[in-house]
Amino acid sequence: MTRHGRNATNAAVYSYSERQKDARQSGYGSDKARFSKDSVKGFDCCSLMLQPCENPVVTKEGWLYDKETILKYMIQKKQEYARKLKEYERQKTDDLKDLREIADAEKSEAVKEFEKKEKDVMAATKNVAGSSKPALPSFWIPSLTPMASKTKVEKPDKTIYCQMSGKPLKMKDLIDVKFHLINPNDKDAKKSIISREERYKCAVTHDVLNNSTPVAVLKPTGDVVTVECIEKIIKKDMVHPLTGQTLKESDFIYLHRGGTGYAAANDQLEGKKYRPALFCA
Repeated sequence: MTRHGRNATNAAVYSYSERQKDARQSGYGSDKARFSKDSVKGFDCCSLMLQPCENPVVTKEGWLYDKETILKYMIQKKQEYARKLKEYERQKTDDLKDLREIADAEKSEAVKEFEKKEKDVMAATKNVAGSSKPALPSFWIPSLTPMASKTKVEKPDKTIYCQMSGKPLKMKDLIDVKFHLINPNDKDAKKSIISREERYKCAVTHDVLNNSTPVAVLKPTGDVVTVECIEKIIKKDMVHPLTGQTLKESDFIYLHRGGTGYAAANDQLEGKKYRPALFCA
């Protein structure tokens, strides 16, 4: 039987499991759940469309994108920049026009007459109130009605940023990635590639690649290998095992994984939804 707390003598027994069950049914309390392996992005999936890449490319920071998807994204951002730039230029033209109109108005006699009438209205209001404090604007007089200031449009930033890393993104910096199929001679390998859980292998050791296997891209050729292969084989001589090219440390681009759902392979493995709290008397 569930035990009472020390100070829980003014209520019936209300166990933790019962409280959690009532909170779920009533919609109260924060709801937190851990992602399963079906809820995380695969290591070979595009970071934008979250589907396996047909023509994979990788950034210098290790974020994988599908070439067609990232090109559409960059074109969309350029169009958005052009639209915002037009709005900014239009605002600059309007501001310049307003400044010229104000300068012309200040030189004219009509402005002096307007200021004189305004002072007369303020003086009359002050005498009626019998107070030495400055009178507030009369909202029923059009000339004294406060006007809201225009919303300022800031100059847009021309730089396109990566959605994942937040760093500048350029097409010339994207590197083509070459995944090696497990069964390249299988006729249906490419047709059913999305439905297959194990699709690719290491280009050197032929180990099966998945989210639990840290992988990297060899920058000169785009071949995908395991990090274990880099540490135990490639870094001994710093030579590409397939082409014989001399490699350097910057030629290793480590891919970001989506996690397995079972271990803390990445940071964001939990989802939390905040709801009204449930208090018990």
